[in-house]
Amino acid sequence: MEKRVLVTVYGLVQGVGFRMFVERSASRLGLSGWVRNMPDGTVQIDAQGPDGLVDELLNDTKIGPPASKVSSLDVIEKQPDHTRTGFNVLI
Repeated sequence: MEKRVLVTVYGLVQGVGFRMFVERSASRLGLSGWVRNMPDGTVQIDAQGPDGLVDELLNDTKIGPPASKVSSLDVIEKQPDHTRTGFNVLI
């Protein structure tokens, strides 16, 4: 089953390689979507793919790269968008 989530990641998640970590993990899992820094210091992720693989990305995101410190995730399920391909880091 296809799953799409919009995730806001809170904690020390900017300036520590977090977006690249998410991009590598999502690409390894074959997910589509994007990751970007937000002005309030959070990171936002829009990810889509098979249910279990999206859950695996969420588990990876809770850990993050070594220099990060994730305090919480806010996860909202969205309707899948079947026109998307690839996973990108947005500036």
